[in-house]
Amino acid sequence: MSREHDYRVTVRWTGNSGSGTSGYRDYARDHDVVAEGKEPLKGTADPAFRGTADRWNPEELLVAALSQCHMLSYFALCARAGVIVTEYVDSASGVMREEPGTGGRFTEVVLHPEVTVAEPGMRDKALALHEQAHEICFIANSVNFPVRHEPVVR
Repeated sequence: MSREHDYRVTVRWTGNSGSGTSGYRDYARDHDVVAEGKEPLKGTADPAFRGTADRWNPEELLVAALSQCHMLSYFALCARAGVIVTEYVDSASGVMREEPGTGGRFTEVVLHPEVTVAEPGMRDKALALHEQAHEICFIANSVNFPVRHEPVVR
């Protein structure tokens, strides 16, 4: 039985410097991402595209979404399998390639989860569950580029 889930956000541009988008250099890329009941997320463009470094850009958010989805899928599998995770850190990275005249696209994202488990006997199962987590991750199943994972379990 399939189910649908509905997600709603509002993106509100806050970068009008007084003349709107009258010229490419005449407006800030600043915006807020808002969802009911949550603090606004401060967004902008990548600094390479005239954004600022102190706000999140869409490319970072995509990499973060893939990392979060993998982690949460992994935790669900670990809980069901009796693997107790006590620490988890992922230093994820993504590569986007710009092509003249066509914009750009991501070519891959690599997740580097470092996992600590409660007992040494859980290590092999904890490592194996990363592949299953990848297979069930909603976000990884929704993108058209490779998402790899290179886990380390302690």
